[in-house]
Amino acid sequence: MTRVVHIITRLILGGAQENTLLTCRGLHEHPDYECHLATGPALGPEGELLSQAEQWGLHVALVPQMRRAIHPLRDWATVKELRRLIRELKPHIVHTHSSKAGILGRWAAHAENVPAVVHTIHGLPFHPYESWWKNKLYIHLERVAARRSHKIVSVADAMTDQAVAAGVAPREKFVTVYSGMDIEPFLNADASREAMRQKFGFSDDHFVIGKVARLFHLKGHEYVLDAAPCLLERHPHVRFLFVGDGILQDALRRQAERLGVADKVVFAGLVPARDVAAHIGAMDALVHASLREGLARVLPQALLAGKPVVSFDVDGAREVILEGETGYLVPPKSVDGLVASLGEIIKEPDLAAEMAMRGRTLCRQRYPWQTMVEQLVALYEELIGRVTRDA
Repeated sequence: MTRVVHIITRLILGGAQENTLLTCRGLHEHPDYECHLATGPALGPEGELLSQAEQWGLHVALVPQMRRAIHPLRDWATVKELRRLIRELKPHIVHTHSSKAGILGRWAAHAENVPAVVHTIHGLPFHPYESWWKNKLYIHLERVAARRSHKIVSVADAMTDQAVAAGVAPREKFVTVYSGMDIEPFLNADASREAMRQKFGFSDDHFVIGKVARLFHLKGHEYVLDAAPCLLERHPHVRFLFVGDGILQDALRRQAERLGVADKVVFAGLVPARDVAAHIGAMDALVHASLREGLARVLPQALLAGKPVVSFDVDGAREVILEGETGYLVPPKSVDGLVASLGEIIKEPDLAAEMAMRGRTLCRQRYPWQTMVEQLVALYEELIGRVTRDA
């Protein structure tokens, strides 16, 4: 029986967290694996996934001091608690997720001589929108942590390229495993389309452009709102649906009012993970305007649901949105680009549907969570086999 401990900073509603939970679910159901999950408190307005972990019967250890913000005393206490947990569970593999848990978890695993240490990059902590000194610190910490890793998993090739360019680790230490999901709800997303559209006041004649993301910095809602007046001038039947909650809700509502489009924008608020597919089903197209993202799960989710996609060309987006084949890519921050590409989708529904169907075919093959778990199990077996051979 191979014991694995997964460590993530917090189980809020988000892509990294869903990825981690599904991985733990797959290992929990695997006859040859015993899986444990260590996490900090699910703090924040985004919603939590702890209840989902409990529903699946996962072994969860709460580490109260583990938080996202840098805090030397809490961070030191977290390392001590993780070391205690590792000594107690004696795992063969420690697999960390997210930047904070990745730094502290790999430190603890290395200190306790865990045979195999794996880290998944869901999104890098250093990026052009961060201050220079924080980027310098994060790159240094990631380099140190990488030396304590036997393998680093990227959710997109773009993450590997960026990490290698920053000198985090040599390319041979990385492997790409795309972030899996339960694809069935998205394949059947239109089942409740009529009811969902009625709920939000959309008629059959409305063309609904949706965005699924926390209302948070760098998620790009402001660019979609800036594009709204021009789109509405050309296509008065357009409506907007924002799915998600966060600290910028009031600011975004004020922006919509200032632009004169408040009555055309629906803020759906916080939505449980199980209901995301139904909300995508209510849309006619999806826009992804984040300025940084490893590989946003909503991109394959929308394509699985048969919805055409327009995305800013950031990070791993181009690995699922193939320009002119499965959707349109737009330069980051380009409001004109959003207007033009969304306008094409509105004017050419047959072409848009063809792109979405090509995307659906790609995503059905690549993104089932079972495929992700199979690839990770193969990686674990390789690492454990290597440790055994070297012993």
